[in-house]
Amino acid sequence: MKTIVVLDGYTLNPGDLSWSGLEALGEVRLYDRTPPELIAKRAAGAEIVLTNKTPITGETMAQLPLLRYIGVLATGYNIVDTEAAKRRGIAVTNVPAYGTDSVVQFVFALLLELCHRVQAHSDAVRAGEWTTSPDFSFTCSSQLELAGKTMGLIGFGRIGSAAARVAQAFGMRVLAVGSGRRQPSEQEGVTWVTLEELLRQSDVVSLHCPLTLETEGLLDARRLALMKPAALLINTSRGPLLREQDLADALNEGRLAGAALDVLSVEPPSADNPLLTAHNCIITPHIAWATKEARARLLDTAVQNVKAYLEGRPVHVVNEG
Repeated sequence: MKTIVVLDGYTLNPGDLSWSGLEALGEVRLYDRTPPELIAKRAAGAEIVLTNKTPITGETMAQLPLLRYIGVLATGYNIVDTEAAKRRGIAVTNVPAYGTDSVVQFVFALLLELCHRVQAHSDAVRAGEWTTSPDFSFTCSSQLELAGKTMGLIGFGRIGSAAARVAQAFGMRVLAVGSGRRQPSEQEGVTWVTLEELLRQSDVVSLHCPLTLETEGLLDARRLALMKPAALLINTSRGPLLREQDLADALNEGRLAGAALDVLSVEPPSADNPLLTAHNCIITPHIAWATKEARARLLDTAVQNVKAYLEGRPVHVVNEG
């Protein structure tokens, strides 16, 4: 029976899902979290290792001679040295598409919070401000209507194209830019533009591209300066896609109206991250992916990935070729 080690299973399954599907495939050693200094020790003797955010470097692989398979419990797989794995004949797989609906839903939860500040108004009511108001209605922030506005999507894969459909349902015009592998069709009603055009024209910019050498720091001071002062920025993709100090400066100086971020460059963030105190910046703790439904799909696909590998027909391999 194969030994399967899960290095950091808690965020995927804090107790409301079952590992039984994985346990049917081998002897499972399950850890909620694994610090870097214990990775090699805990994975010792395992042919199969599953990880979410615990990094597996080439140096670690060199200490694990039996390792033949690394399953990433996420779509992004930059926490694994895929080239080192390839050289050692180790297959690396990911889990694509499991969270599309949940992430798109969260994109608009963030956007609508920027537009309406629902929680702030609820807190004001509960604090007695409506009870003592001289008017039947009051606001503690401006209210923004999305219909007629322009949404710019940086990245047009599964999540970006799904976000476009929701934006259109709100009556928004949609612009997009991406790698070119997936461009919108005429029937989708999305206009393909350059990045600079998208930033200049959009009232809302939402990031949906992967983190690569080319996209790291994509939105820096120069590009943020192209955006409208009244524009809003949403990031549910990867924190390092933008320069955090540059974004904080733009928000604090009134050169950008607001931002809502579910991801940061370092997670959890350090206490001195400039965005934690930036003006009109909503930050959530990387939870767009984390609905129970999405996590159940992720776990099921991860199990099927392992099963396919054991049957000699690996799927979702990211380091082939």
